[in-house]
Amino acid sequence: MERSIHVDKAEYAAELFGSFDVNAKRLEKAFGVTFSCRDSQIHVIGEEPGVSRAVRAAESLLRLVEKGEVLNDQNVGYCIDMVMEDSEAQMAPLTDGCICITAKGKPVKPKTVGQKNYCDNIRNNTITIGVGPAGTGKTYLAVAMAVTAFRAQQVNRIILTRPAVEAGEKLGFLPGDLQQKVDPYLRPLYDALFDMLGAESYARLVERGSIEVAPLAYMRGRTLDDSFIILDEAQNTTCEQMKMFLTRLGFNSKMVITGDITQIDLPDGRRSGLKDAMRVLRNVDDISVFRFTEKDVVRHRLVQDIIRAYEKASAAK
Repeated sequence: MERSIHVDKAEYAAELFGSFDVNAKRLEKAFGVTFSCRDSQIHVIGEEPGVSRAVRAAESLLRLVEKGEVLNDQNVGYCIDMVMEDSEAQMAPLTDGCICITAKGKPVKPKTVGQKNYCDNIRNNTITIGVGPAGTGKTYLAVAMAVTAFRAQQVNRIILTRPAVEAGEKLGFLPGDLQQKVDPYLRPLYDALFDMLGAESYARLVERGSIEVAPLAYMRGRTLDDSFIILDEAQNTTCEQMKMFLTRLGFNSKMVITGDITQIDLPDGRRSGLKDAMRVLRNVDDISVFRFTEKDVVRHRLVQDIIRAYEKASAAK
């Protein structure tokens, strides 16, 4: 069986096929078909249902290309997964929702349906708990939403915090003053802010007190009004720390709490405050608990495979 897809511009077909036909080869392998291109027509040859699925995947990817998206390993793989679930239509709105513009002029957009729903939850709720594996954009998108709210003057401050817990190894005494001691724990938050604002703008806002990056212990005793507050790596909070953090919420503020409950580094098997909060707060209005899956991973495709392998091993135990 053979089906054809008309392409308006030759460069769209070139982008779909990819460098050295890497995208076409991936589609061929996934659906058991053969792709070729002649005279502004892409031809798909094979057996059903592979041909129909391959055509739907190619058309979805071409729509991304027409809207200026660059095809890569992540979005091609994601499109294949969505076609296999007959839900590729959900990809259409992804290119429309720009969250903010980085310091280098690059638009930040959700790359998966899960990421879009996560951003919608943040917009529509005062407190959002985002839980999922590494590489799903939990922290990066939360920082992007915070910067957007700050630029729109919806809040006066951005406050980023995380518990100072080592990931399995004891680092001992770190050199330097207090800020230098906690900087290594807060580095992922700095990276996201530098990307959004640029180093100079970030430094100026920190000096003015409009941005604060601090360890969780610094939150005690405060009321945070007119602020966008992000708690990162929340799986490493104790139940007492989580309650303390949640009760810092002031008027006209938003909170986003992110974490991965499969990577808890608390000593002596202590109960995670994130797990506890998900249980206690699941039925409270204006608090959303959003769960990412491995399909929302936007890092190297091997990260998805690694997460699946660990999940299988955990289930086998």
